Amino acid sequence: MRIVGVGEITRYLKDLFGEDPYLSDVWVRGEITGYAQPASGHRYFSLKDETAQLRCVFFRQLATYAPPLRNGMAVLAHGRLSVYEARGEYQLYVDAVEDAGIGLLHLRFEELKARLEAEGLFEGERKRPIPARPSCVGVVTSASGAALRDIVRTLRQRCPLVHVIIAPALVQGEGAAAEVAAALDALNAHGGADVAIVARGGGSLEDLWAFNEEPVARAIYRSRLPVITGVGHETDFTIADFVADHRASTPTAAAMACVPDAREWRRDLAEMSDHMTLIMRAQVESARDFLALARRDLLRASPATRIASERQRVDDATHNLSARIAHYLELRHERLRGAALHLHSLSPLLTIGRGFAVVRREPEGQVVTSVGQVPSGQGLSIQVADGRFAAVAVARIESTPDVEGERRREGPADSGVNRPRPPRRTPLTADTLPSEE
Repeated sequence: MRIVGVGEITRYLKDLFGEDPYLSDVWVRGEITGYAQPASGHRYFSLKDETAQLRCVFFRQLATYAPPLRNGMAVLAHGRLSVYEARGEYQLYVDAVEDAGIGLLHLRFEELKARLEAEGLFEGERKRPIPARPSCVGVVTSASGAALRDIVRTLRQRCPLVHVIIAPALVQGEGAAAEVAAALDALNAHGGADVAIVARGGGSLEDLWAFNEEPVARAIYRSRLPVITGVGHETDFTIADFVADHRASTPTAAAMACVPDAREWRRDLAEMSDHMTLIMRAQVESARDFLALARRDLLRASPATRIASERQRVDDATHNLSARIAHYLELRHERLRGAALHLHSLSPLLTIGRGFAVVRREPEGQVVTSVGQVPSGQGLSIQVADGRFAAVAVARIESTPDVEGERRREGPADSGVNRPRPPRRTPLTADTLPSEE
């Protein structure tokens, strides 16, 4: 059995977090709670849902362009999970935040993609080959859009003898998905086309959303005709692209993929170009993945990352020091108050206030503690609670048994007007006060 220290096991867990690629690049959706932004400018909060909470830290230099955050706000937070060693807690180091409303379309896209992929709609085995020399091409797109003009022009340039059947459909807005699906079904029912192109020009995610709807995906899946998609720009991917038999980057590229060039050498050149493009894309993607991994490793090893972590430690230390100082001052205040009360209880003025007096010989002012100090005719000053008055000693009064008994009950007194001094107490000083512990 091996025994390890807390710091060692915490560092081990932190290394495990850092080696997991899933935890190094993750989006988390939740509601902000416990939001705080100290003077350092860093933002600390937790993301919660119905089942759990996740601590988050958003450092100042990364939060410059983030939307204003507040408790109760639903957000999508991107970052990496790691362990904060000082407290032994795992937390999300955030580098970007989006309002959940903006990210809702992305979530819907991923949810539908995962569900259709699980049903097998994206399987490569079911995808049909594109005819090498189709005689008729069906096109599903807007009748007034630039995409249709680009497709028809490209088909005429590459293969002037090919016939084109246009199945017009609304490609944006409410009802667009249903119209695209119905147009593709109509092409299949017509029976004249050898291949179908489903296309639309570029636009935002919202503009292209009809091709991310389930009716379009189902229509492509059940199509008898092989389907080529050319939606948006090269970087735009839709659900329709994953279901289609071939995905082209643009409407023009879809037309080019649909028919061969009129000249054989151009066809061969296109095939070799496509092959090289695939190879280069694979190499670029591999190099991009390697570069992303190296960048994450470099970021974890960067002094800036450690400095940011230490800044959080300084914030914690500052808070703890302030709390300890406040506690120490409160403790000292209570001790001082107790000492003052104790000194007050020892004041001779309290004794005088209970009916006792202080007798002094005059004019020297010597305190009288014995009758032997006062001869007959001696001038005296007697101090009581509210002042002093003068007196003259006369004959000495002899004690009687009753007086002696009374004195024994009250305590010994030499002059009949003084009580004995209280036992000497050790003065309270800073050294004799109890320690803080």
